[in-house]
This record gives sequence, C-alpha cells and structure tokens, in this order.
Amino acid sequence: MKKVILMALLAIAAGSTSVQVMAADGKAVYDKSCKGCHASMNPKLGDKTTWTPLITRGEKELVASVMKGKGMMPAKGNAGSADDVTAAVKYMMDAVK
Repeated sequence: MKKVILMALLAIAAGSTSVQVMAADGKAVYDKSCKGCHASMNPKLGDKTTWTPLITRGEKELVASVMKGKGMMPAKGNAGSADDVTAAVKYMMDAVK
C-alpha cells in the first residue's frame, strides 16, 4: 500500500513540475512595455498612415528593428524577450488592419 501511495505522489509531483510554454500576449506586452510611448509618439497604435509603410517591410524586419532598438526606443522596446517583441509587433500591426 505504501508503494502505491508513493507512486501516486511521485506521479502528481512530476505532473506539477512540468513546464507549460504559453504564447506571449501581444496586447499585454504592448500595455506593459510599448504603450507609454506608442500611445503618443510615432508610430502610434492604429495609425494607418504611419504603419502602412512599416507593415510592407514585413513582420520579420520590424521585429529585428525592435530587437536592436531605434531612435529613442531601446533594444527590445523594454519587452522581456524575442517572443514578447514578436507578439507586441503582431498586435500593433493587426491594429491597423
């Protein structure tokens, strides 16, 4: 009986330590790391005139630009990771579609 209980506890412990990878939430990243500037500075969220030429460059190029930083924007735009940057860029691109 002790062996069965021990096995059950080990199975539960193994399940609780598994790592779940979740996709970054673009809006949450934007709200936390980007909104402070992009709500009032170009390219403003949702501004088709400013975003259209950027979107034609493609997501990959925009993400690379954010990763390096540009002008007043620091590297990664203060977002935590490349996944966060990608999610925020997608969110901002989608806001003008």
